[in-house]
Amino acid sequence: MSRFLRVIPVTDAVAAAEKIAPPVKTEHVPVEQSAGRVLASDIVADSDIPGFDRSIVDGYAVRAADTAGASDAVPAILHCTGRVAMGSPDPGHTVTHGTCVYTPTGGVMPQGADAVVMVENTEEAGETVLVRRPVSSGENTLLRDDDFRQGETVLPAGRLLSPQDTGVLAACGCVSVPVAQKPVVGIISTGNELVPVSSRPGPGQIRDVNAPMLAAYLREYGCIPRIYGIVRDERESFEATIATALPECDVIIISGGSSKDDRDMTSAVIAGAGEVLVHGIAIAPGKPTIIGLIGKKPVFGLPGHPAAAFVVLITIVCPLLDRMLGLTKPRFRTTRAVLGESIPSQKGREEYIRVRCADGIAYPVFGKSGLLHTLIRSEGLIRIPSVCEGFEKGMSVEVILW
Repeated sequence: MSRFLRVIPVTDAVAAAEKIAPPVKTEHVPVEQSAGRVLASDIVADSDIPGFDRSIVDGYAVRAADTAGASDAVPAILHCTGRVAMGSPDPGHTVTHGTCVYTPTGGVMPQGADAVVMVENTEEAGETVLVRRPVSSGENTLLRDDDFRQGETVLPAGRLLSPQDTGVLAACGCVSVPVAQKPVVGIISTGNELVPVSSRPGPGQIRDVNAPMLAAYLREYGCIPRIYGIVRDERESFEATIATALPECDVIIISGGSSKDDRDMTSAVIAGAGEVLVHGIAIAPGKPTIIGLIGKKPVFGLPGHPAAAFVVLITIVCPLLDRMLGLTKPRFRTTRAVLGESIPSQKGREEYIRVRCADGIAYPVFGKSGLLHTLIRSEGLIRIPSVCEGFEKGMSVEVILW
């Protein structure tokens, strides 16, 4: 078996992963449970919102022209003809020249009024109101369609819904919200050296770090992770575990077993049951990554080193998950920073360097392959394109935050 089928650029690997992404599956959830989910279809306003002209302050509905020139020294004098009751339709109040109507916050604007004077800027003496500040037409009011017009798209498909969005959905009458189903991602750990987290490692053994780390990230990313435990480097048990996971999952991630030596069993098992599309990506860390397809299910072989597995998850697997979720932009956050130290890089491969950030400055966190402490001492990654030979100190860089 050759060491790699063909090492390809990261952009080609991402395109290969996106191409095999299963289509978006849709379900409906109650509006109060929709935050953090991805909207599966456009939401349009079922009516004008707010639906009537209203005041946004407690005060007096007036004709703005009647307040021109009003001041503390020379207030405008108006006659109050009534009060608007909250939650009631317009009871027939009309504002004419020289009159006003008390209107609370959210109250229906009386006919003839085009502005509201805040109560703090008035003085009441019986039915006489002294206005000490002028207002302009439209001030302190909302028109019936100032928020949204009936039939207007309020929230587009592919939007990651926020708690604020749920309030807008409720205003549109969305009791049940169409969202993308959470992809079920199976995680299989491989390696004779691995032991469960609950076990104390013996000589030559290490705890399975990748499965809980990947599962935690995937859960936060909007997926349902399903851990299938540790599989030894035995082809029969490996094939049996994959056969169990396939019907239960939308995507399978195999952690470990993607090395470039002759013991690479992952690519052989994937090829035996389906097809290996990619084996080898020009990325550091993560060069021996595998992308395959068994039936219609995407299967990824990630490196065993936690940092490499994490980088490949973010750069290669997440674009496929974005397609499955219908996301219009990635969920991960980025920020700009100034590089605090020069970073050399090998031209011809895309490199991801862990960095810590302080006061807008990103400092590289270097460490030997396989070290875990670099993950917790860093806040994110910076990407060095394959055409570069590194970044110079003082450059502005984009940091992909963990």
